[in-house]
Amino acid sequence: MNATFSIKGMITMAVVQIQMRKASPAKGCALFNLGFRPFFLGAGIFAIVSIVWWVLLYSGHDIVQIQSITNAQWHAHEMLYGYGLAVVAGFLLTAVRNWTGVPTPHGKPLMGLFALWVSARVLFLFGTSLMLWAAIADLLFGLMLIIAISIPIFRAKQWPQLAVIVKIAMLWVGNIVFYIGYYKILQDGMLYAINGAVLLLIGLILMIGRRVIPFFIERGVSQPFKIKHHQWLDSSILVAFLALFINEIFYQYAELTPYLAVGLFLMNGYRLLGWHVWGIWRVPLLWSLYLSAWMINLGFFLYGVRVLCAIPLVLVLHLFTIGGIGLMSLAMMARVALGHTGRDIRASSVWLVPIFIAVMLSLLLRVFAPMFAMQFYTSWIVAAAVCWILGFAVFVWIYAPILFNPRVDGNPG
Repeated sequence: MNATFSIKGMITMAVVQIQMRKASPAKGCALFNLGFRPFFLGAGIFAIVSIVWWVLLYSGHDIVQIQSITNAQWHAHEMLYGYGLAVVAGFLLTAVRNWTGVPTPHGKPLMGLFALWVSARVLFLFGTSLMLWAAIADLLFGLMLIIAISIPIFRAKQWPQLAVIVKIAMLWVGNIVFYIGYYKILQDGMLYAINGAVLLLIGLILMIGRRVIPFFIERGVSQPFKIKHHQWLDSSILVAFLALFINEIFYQYAELTPYLAVGLFLMNGYRLLGWHVWGIWRVPLLWSLYLSAWMINLGFFLYGVRVLCAIPLVLVLHLFTIGGIGLMSLAMMARVALGHTGRDIRASSVWLVPIFIAVMLSLLLRVFAPMFAMQFYTSWIVAAAVCWILGFAVFVWIYAPILFNPRVDGNPG
């Protein structure tokens, strides 16, 4: 199956390059040649700006007025539906093109899609005073993204990829729920939207990570290594995760949560052990992905035992968001940007190690330090934010030229 996938991938890539050659300039700014370029750069910049805004708000600086929602809900929405969805958009607009052989938006259409995302983020920086306009731009962006990835999948008749469309559509619906909660049409809409987005993004990572992380590991380590996949295990993890999602969002049977979450930890942990080879620890672009996958898995465990161990839910959610979504997305952006600009992924920047370490320090300070010294909670949050900001600042500094400039091999994209 992997050999077939590789052959199909090479064929579709060749077709896409022929189709895109005229649309992709060989010189000048390449920012809107392919989806990963603007959205990865935008996500990196926004990861800095949004957290700077949040720290100022959290420390008592009334830089903007936020009404009808809490400051924490404002922050959570922008990191999940702002930062998180930007990374998803950049990845899928690039991956779907490769999977299907059908071009995704580039040039002016991509510029327009990116402008919608930027508009929503800028409007949100004004707090809730421009919420209506922010909602319009945000929901229109989500709808256009769904259409942009659906057209190639339907044209290529790649029906298994419909699972990707469904998850993005569910994220869009979750964003709608957030806004109708803000306007008091649905009680606790913001809570449903935020908790649902965390689980949906984790589910998307599990699904896409199952496809690409083993592929990256097998081709990224120096020694021959072949990962053995178990269909029963993949299916069991999928069913358990769906059950957890449905229970947590719709039914909330507290007695089921420990069994589902700890069961996911055990099954996914067994799968991750099968992905391990010592060679990954010599490659930052591999150990960062693998470590993030384990942070998600640890999140399942703590989610299952949090009531028994009196662990605040906010700490578990930040384990998912910083260690899972944050580190995974950063590592994926770093890897994809190199590969899709024709660069040697084995010759990555030496600054990647401190970038990944900074995000891991942010995780330790935001999640684990408060478990042992809750009296310094505010200090831990500020220190975690500083580490996050520094990590992403270095990422933007390194990758902005890579994302702006054409491929080094002269190919389109």
